[in-house]
Amino acid sequence: MTARKRAKHPTPLAGDALLLALADGATAAATHDGTVALARPDGRHIATTAAALADLCARGLIAIGRAGRFEPSNDGNARLARLTATAQPFLAQHRTLEPATVAIDGLDAEVLCDADESPLAWLARRKDKTGRPLLAPHQFAAGERLRADFTRAQMTPRLTADWGGAATRGGGSRDPAAFADAAVAAKERLTTALDTAGPELSGVLLDVCCFLKGLEAVERERNWPARTAKVVLGLALDRLARHYGLGSEARGPARGRLRAWSAGAGE
Repeated sequence: MTARKRAKHPTPLAGDALLLALADGATAAATHDGTVALARPDGRHIATTAAALADLCARGLIAIGRAGRFEPSNDGNARLARLTATAQPFLAQHRTLEPATVAIDGLDAEVLCDADESPLAWLARRKDKTGRPLLAPHQFAAGERLRADFTRAQMTPRLTADWGGAATRGGGSRDPAAFADAAVAAKERLTTALDTAGPELSGVLLDVCCFLKGLEAVERERNWPARTAKVVLGLALDRLARHYGLGSEARGPARGRLRAWSAGAGE
């Protein structure tokens, strides 16, 4: 891909890809609405999220070092040794890194994003036998909106304190209290959305949209027949889209237009 594309909400790096980036010296440069820019030593930026960093911390793979930067822990270095010994050719072959521009603290930062990290993005890029996308635009937008609130709701005091002191050039907020308020508001929106989806559908929304589980993994964990997860996910995303007011026939307490969300709804 030679042309750069503009993306308001690129799919951030997470898991092993993020661990490798941190090991290469990437440091927190700025954060905005749950999206975190990590500056690499070569000057380029990588997009990640609060939830992705919190996940690595919870697994004991990274910690905040003496310089206040996220660094691989002893367990993280052990995992890196395994990854670099066997998985680099596999990662290079199977990851889809795409350049994108993301607005962070009022500035446009050029980042590399893993287009294959989000199951929703994977589904949205593929079509069925009739040529129709496996996910409609309103379904994809609803799922990404839920994931955005999930990410914001995961902001922890330890992480927000670190990012609050990160170097920023766009005049964005550095107040940890502002991040805490945003996390509380996001959690309330997340809870309302999942309650609206109901107990039958909220679980698959969390698994696929928030925990980034693939459909086969969901079916395996729930002992569902093959291809059941795609059907249930479609129903769940339709209900979620109605709640958010997305789609041509949108109705509900959170009524709005897809364009409005793309411009930054949910703030």
